[in-house]
Amino acid sequence: MSRIEARFRKLKAEKRAGFVTFVTAGDPDAATSAQILAGLAVAGADVIELGMPFSDPMADGPAVQASSLRALQSGANMKATLAMVRAFRKTDNETPIVLMGYFNPIYAYGTEKFVTDAVAAGVDGLIVVDLPPEEDELRAPAAAAGLDFIFLATPTSDAARLPRIVEKASGFLYYVSVTGITGTRSVDATDVAAALTRLRRFTKLPIAVGFGIKTPQSAAEVAQSADAVVVGSALVDKVRDNLDAAGRATPACADAVLSFARDLAQGVRSVAK
Repeated sequence: MSRIEARFRKLKAEKRAGFVTFVTAGDPDAATSAQILAGLAVAGADVIELGMPFSDPMADGPAVQASSLRALQSGANMKATLAMVRAFRKTDNETPIVLMGYFNPIYAYGTEKFVTDAVAAGVDGLIVVDLPPEEDELRAPAAAAGLDFIFLATPTSDAARLPRIVEKASGFLYYVSVTGITGTRSVDATDVAAALTRLRRFTKLPIAVGFGIKTPQSAAEVAQSADAVVVGSALVDKVRDNLDAAGRATPACADAVLSFARDLAQGVRSVAK
């Protein structure tokens, strides 16, 4: 059983939604990023999405774009991202880690080498937002190596498209709750509940909901219907808010991010299923 499957079984047994965090590897620097990653599970994260820095993250809004730029400027790359996961696994062998991003850095690293090195590092799943289900160049070798491949569904995914999306998905389905890029609109929990009712006619996979969730209150509202709640841009904004005038992490940076993560986790956990 994969770590992702085990975690969602545990959440079901506990009758609650999961809390999924997104942070960008290497943002704002390697040491601070490692400190944040190491503390997220303790803060209440059930699954961690770790962004693979990329110079042109087209599906992301200004917050995540800026985080990627900060990471790249501090020397982040794929090798360093995988090293972060390896270091994390020395103290945490249970919390699932999903690498999220775009195919270009994976292609540049070498697809087969990436799959091999990701598994060896302790990665559990991949979200590659610019690879559709029809493209098997990465999904097939990843699946063969035991990596879950998580696809996105959106408010515009219709009954003709959804079967294609869920056919090759594993781990969980990621529902993008708003149209557009990350971090620019707020979620509507009523719309999400209706969308999840429709999506569950097509898949038995757990459904995580992301985009537009910015506060513990909105996280709690989405947790009423979702199997997991994803928060990314709001956490990345906490990194940005705790940089000095030169763009360097202040001593309070990691603690501020983790404190906010704890608040969000409490919001999610306040809802019983």
